[in-house]
Amino acid sequence: MKSSIVIFCICFLSVINISVAQSKMECKTKLSFFHEYAKAKNFDRAYGPWKFVRDSCPKLSMATYTDGEKILQHRIKNVDSDKQKKIIVALLELWKKREDYFPNQTPKGVYSVKAFQLMYNYRKVLQKSNDELYNGFDKAFKLDRKTFTNPKGLYTYFSLLVELHNEGKKTLKEVFDKYDDINEKIETEVKNYALKLNKLILKESDRLILTRKEKQRKASYESYLKNYDLISNNLGKIINEKADCLSLIPLYAKDFEINKTDSIWLKRAVNRLYYKECTNDPLYEKLVKAYDRVAPSAETKIYVVTVLINNGKTKEVTKYLAQAYDLETDPFKKSRLAYKIGLILKKKRSYAQARSYFRRSLKLNPSNGRPHLAIAAMYAASANKCGNDNFNKRAVYWLAAKEAKKASRVDPTLKKATQQFVLRYLALAPSKEQIFICACSGKEIKIPCWINESITVPKIN
Repeated sequence: MKSSIVIFCICFLSVINISVAQSKMECKTKLSFFHEYAKAKNFDRAYGPWKFVRDSCPKLSMATYTDGEKILQHRIKNVDSDKQKKIIVALLELWKKREDYFPNQTPKGVYSVKAFQLMYNYRKVLQKSNDELYNGFDKAFKLDRKTFTNPKGLYTYFSLLVELHNEGKKTLKEVFDKYDDINEKIETEVKNYALKLNKLILKESDRLILTRKEKQRKASYESYLKNYDLISNNLGKIINEKADCLSLIPLYAKDFEINKTDSIWLKRAVNRLYYKECTNDPLYEKLVKAYDRVAPSAETKIYVVTVLINNGKTKEVTKYLAQAYDLETDPFKKSRLAYKIGLILKKKRSYAQARSYFRRSLKLNPSNGRPHLAIAAMYAASANKCGNDNFNKRAVYWLAAKEAKKASRVDPTLKKATQQFVLRYLALAPSKEQIFICACSGKEIKIPCWINESITVPKIN
């Protein structure tokens, strides 16, 4: 009897092992099928074998989740709205399973944002409220800010807060604070991708050819920078509608006493008043002095300069600007600081000094094209003063156009703006007829005064 039981158990276990082996083999076979279909973007044919693998062997491969995401997104876009909800829920569950089975390859900041962005995109279908969606984004941001890098997700996160403010559920102070949080995050990511892009730009400037992978990475970095720039501009437009001197001054005046030793609060208050040009109000000087006292830095010295200019103490400006530049040690921040100093000097019409700082900025961060546009604008503004006759004065615009073109070559965010500036400058430069009359086609012209540069007259047939 005992031997019969043993034989039965052995047979039973053998059957189970064979069944498990067959199931594993079937999973691997179907995995191969759906993966090939997904690579060919034949998502409809991929769905059946993919669903089998998802349900039968969810731990088998990461492809179940990477390909499954594409398969379900395709189905969401290609079914009637009354059927979308079920597939959307399936995709949300897929991301949750991915986190369960492959936690090390599923950053919370990335996939929480993906989930809530999907819910936001189909909030009517899912009947999600602004409160629920905002709280989800907010939890993800606080839980894993490092990997919360999606530009669209950051924009949605902030726009939901603004909607809640419009509904009377969030204060203006909360809107400003969250804008600062998100803007600082964007600046961190811009620095990250700019530094990566700079290495490739410098390689190209040394006339070295990029590998295929390097070209792909360069395109990716440029795409991210372009998206962050777009999102940053859109966030700026939203906050500008909410912030003006009439609203900012009383807000910061009311909270000054309890925050006068809080360097982060002071930094944000000064920064906002500076960019909204509320610098003539006495509160601005009060904030700047407090910020410089609590956390003296290169940045605070720049704000001190604006106070000096407001008070007519222009002789001390150059000294403070140089001091600010020397204080900064981080190359990327130093680049931004040099650009900001250049803008201050440009506004004072100290063009030669401004160009010097713009060029320092470019050297430290060659993927930022804005200094090129600023230099071009100064050339254009000096056209009537830098030339001994009408032709030479107008020739300055060729130099301005040449400088502006450099911006679009290094900075993907400025192509449209650069094109507009270049066309404007070329329209003001000498015409073909004027080149013919002066008989200077192809000749080099020396531009005097502070510019002190040469430009070659375009050749005409």
